[in-house]
Amino acid sequence: MNRLIYIAFLRGINVGNHKIVKMEALKKIFEMLEFKNIKTVLNSGNILFETSRMDPANITKQIEEKLEQAFGYKIDVMVRSNIKIQSLVNTNPFKAITVTPLTRLYVTFLTESPHTKRPISFTSPDKDFEIIKITDTDVCSVLTLSSNKGTPDLMKVIEKEFGKKITTRSWNTIMRIAKILKE
Repeated sequence: MNRLIYIAFLRGINVGNHKIVKMEALKKIFEMLEFKNIKTVLNSGNILFETSRMDPANITKQIEEKLEQAFGYKIDVMVRSNIKIQSLVNTNPFKAITVTPLTRLYVTFLTESPHTKRPISFTSPDKDFEIIKITDTDVCSVLTLSSNKGTPDLMKVIEKEFGKKITTRSWNTIMRIAKILKE
């Protein structure tokens, strides 16, 4: 039986002292769901796993239900196939960006197609935040930190435009996952 590789991205765990979830506990939950070759990446809720199940929506629902049973609160999950992640990496939406020590590159995973009227690209009035690509499943954005003013709250801008059932990862995290997928 063929197995597919997926990555589950959990929203809002282990941020500050909010919704603390140990990676070992997550791994056990994924084992209970009969997933195979489970690997956690970092401490922010990135789980690689294999399954013969083919429906990401159903997989997502099963994971969310099991997480809520285990922890007593809802944790939103976005599931992507290894093919989708590899395609994102291969297209490298950030290739035209000049990266400096103050540059942060992010990918926000969506649960549904965006209903935004915002154009495909957007730059904030202060030019410290830019959305460079919007697809049906993700949003790629660039944040430029500044030492002489406050940093914009990226998540507030993204949530206002795309809703709260999303999760964001740095491009470095995505590249780390892509590297593990190639191993």
